[in-house]
This record gives sequence, C-alpha cells and structure tokens, in this order.
Amino acid sequence: MQDFILYHYAMSPFSEKIRVMLGYADLTWQSVTVREMPPRPILSILAGGYRKVPVAQNGADIFCDSRAIADEIVRLSGKTELSLAGQPREIIDFVHTTDLEVFLACVIAASDGRMLKKLVRDTSLLHALRFLKDRISMGRKSRVKALRGPQAKKKVIAHISNMESMLNEDFLFGSSPCVADFSAYHGLWFVCDLAGKPWLRDYPKVTAWMERMKAFGHGQFREITADQALDIARTATPRVIETASEDSLTGHKVEVAPDDYGREPVTGKLVFADGHALVLERSHARVGQVHVHFPARGFVLRPA
Repeated sequence: MQDFILYHYAMSPFSEKIRVMLGYADLTWQSVTVREMPPRPILSILAGGYRKVPVAQNGADIFCDSRAIADEIVRLSGKTELSLAGQPREIIDFVHTTDLEVFLACVIAASDGRMLKKLVRDTSLLHALRFLKDRISMGRKSRVKALRGPQAKKKVIAHISNMESMLNEDFLFGSSPCVADFSAYHGLWFVCDLAGKPWLRDYPKVTAWMERMKAFGHGQFREITADQALDIARTATPRVIETASEDSLTGHKVEVAPDDYGREPVTGKLVFADGHALVLERSHARVGQVHVHFPARGFVLRPA
C-alpha cells in the first residue's frame, strides 16, 4: 500500500484540520504543497474541476473534502472517532454547523489588514491581490450568506463561549477527542494563530483545549514532488468496491459538485453511491484510471 498523500498549503484551515488528524492518528504520510488558488495542474489531473483544498491520495484513489479524507484516515488507522459515521446527533449537528457557518465566520473575521500583510510577506503583493480576488469570487457564488466583519466576530465569540461551557472534560464531548474537536480546532487556529486575534484570553478552558489539540502535531511526513505523486497513481489501480451501489445513475456519466461554495463540478462515471459516499471513475493520459471519492452529504449528484 502506498503512503497517504496530502495536497495542501500552509495557511489552509481545512488542511490544518487534516494535518492534526494525521498527527493524532500517528500516520506516516507524504506532502505535496499546492497553490492557494487555482490553477493547480496536479489536482486538475487527479480530481477534475474540484477546487477546494485539501485533497488526499492513496494509490489510485483520490479523496475530496475533509470528511472523505477523514474516513480514509479512519480506514488506515482504525480511529473511528474521526468519522461522522455512527456519531450521535449532537456531534453530527455540531460538526455541520462548525464546518460551515462558524468556519466561514472565522475566515471573514480573520481577513483583515494583518492577514493580508502576512500573505504579502509569505508570497507577494500580486499573489495576495489575486488570492483575495479569487476568494471574493468564490464567496459570491456561495449559497451561504456572507457575514460582515463585526457580525462574523460576534458569531465566532459566541462559538468560543459555547465551547467554554461545553468543556467539562479535556475535550468537547468527553475525556478523549472526536471529530467534533478537529472541526472546532481549525477555524480557531486560523483566527487566533494565523490572524493573531486575542479572543481566547477570557476563555481558559478553550485556551487549554487548543494546546491539547496542537500537541497532537502533524505526524511524520516527507515532501514529494507532483510528478512523484502522479507516478504513484499511474502505477496503482483503484481499490475494489465491494459494496453494491444504490443509485440508478451508477454506470452513467455524472457531475458531482459541492452544494455550499467552490461549486465547480467534477465529471466522471458513477461507480458507487450510497447515503454516505460517492465514487467517480475518471481517466487521464498521465495517470490512467482513478477513483475520486466524495462524501454524499454536502454534494450534489446529477447526470452530466
């Protein structure tokens, strides 16, 4: 089995969510750093028009969206607490709200002059301006109503206050972490660590919880090139799907797209669908046949 490969960039909040999951799961992985915005040629080859980051790869199987990536980490590590599958309703509801509404509020609240200066310092002024233009365009196409800066800050502070009241033990839902902790972590990491907002100073339980989450680290990994990653896909074959597909579109050409933001579709042949996952078969001259995995929730499936 090939090592797990993560396509990510340093300032990506959802990439940080997955990096900390990998540290918690104690997995060895390989890293391919991609641009903060399209075009990303390697992901175009592997995952078609999908524009979000992170994306993961294991051989000739490609995983889009942090939920699908988390399920692959569960498959590799046995850490079932990292998946939404089988979780009680209160955890599922918390994750859905935190990964979308709270996350977007964190991004808006953090996107001020300090963050822009950091991006300029790490890249260039031209790159930073292009990045902002790309994110503004993506936000306009989102189905989620964007908050203004003060509204976003208020929502984030309310979220932190709610977490403070939840933390009666070391983690949000008990003495050990679950998927909810990782969903709550990456937005606050973006606001407090990257953007430098001092909003945790009045919340000692959340501050201590953040330190426990950071302590998981990112696991052991090594950098590889895009060509090395594509060669791994080319020499592998997608793993066998052992469960029967439940959708009448199975075997037909379809489009799959996120239903919230970054809604560019991916086209391929549907080879599996149930209430939990979608899998498309795609081919490219550089890598041959690959299977692209998506979570069923949060994505729209339609005939191409």
